[in-house]
Amino acid sequence: MQGKTMKGRGGGDRKISLRWITLLCVASFFLGTTFKDRFWGDVPEMGQQVVSQRRQEQELQAISEECGSKKKNAAEKDIMEEVTKTHEAIQSLDKTISTLQMEIAASRSSHEMGLGVSPSSNGDSQPKKKAFVVIGINTAFSSRKRRDSVRATWMPQGDKLQKLEQEKGIVIRFMIGHSAAPNSILDRAIDSEEEQHKDFLRLEHVEGYHELSAKTKIFFSTAVAKWDADFYVKVDDDVHLNLGMLVSTLARYKSKPRVYMGCMKSGPVLAQKSEKYHEPEYWKFGEDGNKYFRHATGQIYVISKDLATYISINQPILHKYANEDVSLGSWFIGLEVEHIDERSMCCGTPPDCEWKAQAGNVCIASFDWSCSGICNSVEKIKDVHAKCGEGDEAVWGAVL
Repeated sequence: MQGKTMKGRGGGDRKISLRWITLLCVASFFLGTTFKDRFWGDVPEMGQQVVSQRRQEQELQAISEECGSKKKNAAEKDIMEEVTKTHEAIQSLDKTISTLQMEIAASRSSHEMGLGVSPSSNGDSQPKKKAFVVIGINTAFSSRKRRDSVRATWMPQGDKLQKLEQEKGIVIRFMIGHSAAPNSILDRAIDSEEEQHKDFLRLEHVEGYHELSAKTKIFFSTAVAKWDADFYVKVDDDVHLNLGMLVSTLARYKSKPRVYMGCMKSGPVLAQKSEKYHEPEYWKFGEDGNKYFRHATGQIYVISKDLATYISINQPILHKYANEDVSLGSWFIGLEVEHIDERSMCCGTPPDCEWKAQAGNVCIASFDWSCSGICNSVEKIKDVHAKCGEGDEAVWGAVL
């Protein structure tokens, strides 16, 4: 093997052996490997530090975002609570203003027209009493047995009736007018019954089956003149009522200014004279076969103070249709009224109301649709009360 020739500084040639070149390359390789190992050996530790630092930054960012989100949610919650409170305050103020306006109008109307309240032992000159609800039980001269069955079941008697009025603001009266003949035997019988039970509201109204719309107007007008109540209820004397459930339900709507509550329906307008609920003015409702507007069924319904006052003020010009429930619904068309379809006010008799009571859904009112009331109520209402009644003490624990 021959070496390569290189020239020296002095101009002479020098030969370098191939062996030395090889050794030099090997030495350079080992030096490079050693340096690489030392350098890259520190990289994992540096990488771990970088990853750890990034993870801490991400955790801090997540915590910061979470805190910001919580603060935002808390702020939004506070805002929504304030909005709710403001809305409730506006509703309450609206009701107060509306009530004051209605009272002023009612007072003016009372002086101009007079509201018919028959003379009674309580006297007419007494100021209006404050109440939560006034319940008028629609009855007739021939319904003494029905009244006694109501007194024996859901309607408190004697001192309990007075206590209910004084402590809970719940007024209950049988409402009835007069006969066509002054001071007839029918009127004297009611006077005697009133003397015994003290649970009548006598109306300036001549009783008659086809005069129920007029009687309804006069009841609300008379009740508004005697009691300053939040709600006014009309119920038939062959319907079973749970007072505690009624007042508990009404309490939820106390802040609402114009409430119309009942079992809402929209039945057909009956044009045939042979039909029980024939509507002589059927032509006002459009073509043959049309339905009525939505209105509460007549067995029981509730209206708030403003609506009762509205009826009182406008009673001379409120039109009376053949059917009382239709008449009432028509008086509110065009007004800002909240229609509440409360199905617990139209439960059936046992087993319907019994099953619901066992499931914890106590009914407000129970009756048979086929009879527009409890069929044979004098005999049957006690059974309904036993199976579907809420208990005599429920009304005392109701929160108003």
